[in-house]
Amino acid sequence: MRKFSQDAMAGLITGIVALPLAIAFGIASGVSPEKGIITAIVAGFIISLLGGSKVQIGGPTGAFIVIIYGIVTNPAYGEEGLLIATLLAGVLLILMGVFKLGSVIKFIPYPIIIGFTAGIAVTIFTTQMGDVFGLKQEVFDASGAPILDPETGEKLLVPLKTPGDFIGKWICYFEHLEYFNLWNFVVALLSVLTIIFSPKLFKSVPGLNKIPGSLYAIIFITLIVLIMKEYGGITGIDTIGDRFTIQGKLPAPVVPDITFDMIRNLIPVAFTIAILGAIESLLSAAVADGVIGDQHNSNTELIAQGIANMASPLFGGIPATGAIARTMTNINNGGRTPIAGIIHAIVLLLILIVLMPLANYIPMACLAGVLVIVSYNMSGWRTFRAMLKNPKSDVSVLLVTFFLTIIFDLTVAIEFGIVLACLLLIRRIASVGHITLQENEIDANNDTDVTTHDEALHIPAGVQVYEIDGPFFFGIANKFEELSANMLEVPMVRIIRMRKVPFVDATGLHNLEVFIRKSHQQGIHVVLSGVRPEVLAVIKKSSLYGEVGEKNIFDHINGAMARAEEVVTHPHVHHRVHSAK
Repeated sequence: MRKFSQDAMAGLITGIVALPLAIAFGIASGVSPEKGIITAIVAGFIISLLGGSKVQIGGPTGAFIVIIYGIVTNPAYGEEGLLIATLLAGVLLILMGVFKLGSVIKFIPYPIIIGFTAGIAVTIFTTQMGDVFGLKQEVFDASGAPILDPETGEKLLVPLKTPGDFIGKWICYFEHLEYFNLWNFVVALLSVLTIIFSPKLFKSVPGLNKIPGSLYAIIFITLIVLIMKEYGGITGIDTIGDRFTIQGKLPAPVVPDITFDMIRNLIPVAFTIAILGAIESLLSAAVADGVIGDQHNSNTELIAQGIANMASPLFGGIPATGAIARTMTNINNGGRTPIAGIIHAIVLLLILIVLMPLANYIPMACLAGVLVIVSYNMSGWRTFRAMLKNPKSDVSVLLVTFFLTIIFDLTVAIEFGIVLACLLLIRRIASVGHITLQENEIDANNDTDVTTHDEALHIPAGVQVYEIDGPFFFGIANKFEELSANMLEVPMVRIIRMRKVPFVDATGLHNLEVFIRKSHQQGIHVVLSGVRPEVLAVIKKSSLYGEVGEKNIFDHINGAMARAEEVVTHPHVHHRVHSAK
C-alpha cells in the first residue's frame, strides 16, 4: 500500500509537470494545445502500461517539434499527413522491437545525437521569437491594399506567419521588427525569470517545492496579464484563446484516409520520427536504470512506443516518446512502478475535461518563455563545446548534423549524419587493419597459432608469408594487390595467415579468391593459416573454398609451413594439380 501511495503521488506531480510542456509542445508543433495533452494521455498511458521500463513517462517532446511543424505547414500533407506519418512511425517502431533492434539503436554515434539535439534546440528557440517579441504582419486584400480594423480604423495586424526554414524565419523577423510589442517581450522575460527562480524561492517549502517552474510561470503570468488587460487597459498580448478553439474532451478515435502515395512520400519522415523516438526513449530508459538500479527491456520498450504512436494519432495526437525530464520527475518523487505513469495520464485526462477552458487565458508569450527554457536545457551547449575538442572526424559529424538540422531539416540531418559516421568508421577500421609480409622467420614464442614454442620457425626459400591483421572487408580487401605488385621475386608458395581476422565479408572473399586465382595462374601455390572457425564457416559457403582446396587450409602455422615445404620439395606434382583445376 505504501508503494502504491508513493506511485500515486509521483503520478500526480508528474501529471502537473507534464501539463504546461504538453500545451507548449502542441502549439509549437503547429497544432492545437489540447492535441499535446491528448498525446500525453493516450501515449503516456500505453507506454507506462506496456513499456519495458518501470518508470518511463511518455508524451510529446521538444525533439519532435521541428518534424511535426514541417509536416503540418506543408500544404501537401497538413495534419492528416502528420497522423499518417505517426502511424507509419509506430509500425516501424514495433518492427524494430520485434526484430530485436533495441540494442542496435544504442550504437547511433554520440556526435549525431548531440548534433541534432543541439540543432533542434536552436530551431525551437528560433520558432518562438515571433511570440517573444510579439511580432505582427499586415493583411492585404485581393488588390494589394491593406485591410483596416473595423473597430480602430487602423491597419489590421495578425500574428506573424514565418517561413518554414531557419534563415527565412530570421529574415522575416527582421523585416517585421517595426511591429515589436514591448508588453509581449516583458511577459516572455518574466516567464523565463519565473521558471529560473521559482524553484529556488520555494526550495524549502514542503509541497510547493514539487511544482515545476513552468507551471508557476503559467499561473502567475496568466493572472498578471489578466489584471493588466482588465484594469490597465493593455492590449496586444495574444493568448491561447485568441488563436485556438480548445475542446476539453477526449475525441472519438478516427482512422485517417491512407493512400499509397501518402505512404510513399511520408516514409522518410516516418523513419526519422521512429529513429528519433527510439533513441530518445531508450536513452531516457537507460538514464532511469542508472538511478533506480534496474534494467529495462529495450525491445519491449520499442514495441510499446510503436503501439503508443499508432494509438495517439487515432485520437488526433502527435508523435510521442519517452521524456527524460518527466521520467526523472517521476523517479525523484517516489515513482517505482508503471502505476505512476498510468496515474500521470489519468491526471492529465481530468485536467483536459475539467480545467482546459482556463487554458484560453494563457499568454502565447508565456508559452514562448517556457519553450525558450526548454530549448536552452535541450541544447547541451557545455557538452557540445567539449566535443569540439574531440578528433576531427567526430567534430565533423557533430557540426554537419548540427548545421543540417538547422538549415534543412532533421530527416536530412539524421540520414546524412549516419552515412557520414559510417564512412568515417569504415575509414578508421581500414586504417587499423593492414596486410604485412613476414620475412626470414616467425617467432614461435610470440605467435598464438604456433604449436611448438622451442624455436623460431624459419621461412624456407621460395615461400612468402602474408599476415592479415584485422577484419578482412571491402575497406582493405585490395591491399593484397598493392603489396604483391611491389614484389620482384615470384615465390613458389604463398602462406596467408588469418589468425587475427575476426570476420570476412563478401568483398573480402571475392578479392581473396581473385588473388588466389591469379597466384595459381602464375604457378604459385596458396595456403591459408590460422583460419578461425567462424571465418572458416564463411569460406566453406563460398567458391573460395574450392579454389584454395581443403588440404590447404590450416588452423595453425606449423601445418601451413609443413604444407609449404611439401610443395617446395615436390613442385611439379602440385603444379599439375593446379593446372588441372
